[in-house]
Amino acid sequence: MIKIIDLFAGIGGIRRGFEQASKNKVKCVFTSEWDKYAADTYKANYPEDEVHGDITLIDEEMIPEHDILLAGFPCQPFSQAGLKKGFDDTRGTLFFDIERILLAKKPKAFLLENVKRLRTHDGGRTLEVIIRHLKAAGYTNLQYEVLRARDFGLPQNRERILIVGFLDENVKFEFPKPSEIPTRVGDILEKNPDEKYTISDRLWEGHQRRKKENKIKGKGFGFGIVDENSEYTNTISARYYKDGSEILVSQKDKNPRKLTPREAARLQGFPDTFKIVASDNQAYKQFGNSVPVNVMEAVATEMLKSMAEAEKKAKGKKLQVSE
Repeated sequence: MIKIIDLFAGIGGIRRGFEQASKNKVKCVFTSEWDKYAADTYKANYPEDEVHGDITLIDEEMIPEHDILLAGFPCQPFSQAGLKKGFDDTRGTLFFDIERILLAKKPKAFLLENVKRLRTHDGGRTLEVIIRHLKAAGYTNLQYEVLRARDFGLPQNRERILIVGFLDENVKFEFPKPSEIPTRVGDILEKNPDEKYTISDRLWEGHQRRKKENKIKGKGFGFGIVDENSEYTNTISARYYKDGSEILVSQKDKNPRKLTPREAARLQGFPDTFKIVASDNQAYKQFGNSVPVNVMEAVATEMLKSMAEAEKKAKGKKLQVSE
């Protein structure tokens, strides 16, 4: 049984990808999530698990031994104010909490997830520092890639950077290739959504007005509208609860509507068995902050396969030596 820990866990999207990839042959031995509402959703779906709070307050020595560290960490702490003290100092950033756990526990591998713009943040220097610190921690067998949800069977144009590293130099890992499964927004839509998700005349007029104004200014940003035959939606964000502007679903003879929370869950690859226990607004935040489960499953499959192959070869060599 492979042991994992789930840091900055949100509602458990990365963990779920590993569970699906391994056919539930992974065991989560530690979870940390500071947001109360996200933690409530996590516990509703993993009732036997304890969800620890703020990782910055947890001693790394108290974390159980594990094989793979998972973390969808925020990059906001890499502020210009902090950088003035010396960019190579990771103290005070949430990345430091990953680094100190890797140094203390030396898991066999890790998977880190972040927004696509981490790659270009501060002219690429932020990512350079992260990579340098990960390699210094012993994970010189390291790769990163930006993957899109719509390349892995989900009808959403969501791009995220994934950083994968291994202690064992002999692990031969490659990021998964696009599945080329056709996507269609209609596949995630509910048959009879509640009328409360239809946006008001006032909000609809405001969306249209702002789109015209932005077009005149050359910004080009406005609402995004789809129907059941659309290939994919825009990226759902944590602010979706505010006005739903990035993803509106057209409706015949009436104003468009927002996605329902269940549709938002499906858009991120969560099965209908996933329990949604939060208010609509909190649910939108949680799914907007989460990860596309299909992408995590594809990456997890390659990680677990490449680690198993490396271990098998290592055992074969030991047997030859002993003979």
